[in-house]
Amino acid sequence: MGTFKFIPKEVKEQILKRIKEEGITVSQAASDAGISSKTIYNWMRSKNLSDGSVLEISRLKRENRELSEIIGKLTLDLTRSKKN
Repeated sequence: MGTFKFIPKEVKEQILKRIKEEGITVSQAASDAGISSKTIYNWMRSKNLSDGSVLEISRLKRENRELSEIIGKLTLDLTRSKKN
């Protein structure tokens, strides 16, 4: 059996907040905290967050950042081409 690692409530809440508000992936949050993704999914399930809304928000925030970067690059390219 694996070793049990106690995670304080405040740390759990911080990890879940990063996933929800910062849009980081569960796997990234788990890696950063040195715990398994399964542990985080269990927390989400126990907090009734398993409906997918947190994961969906996280995915949408990442997608939004990626699209904003693309728009920025296209705008810069367009501006440069107009100057020439």
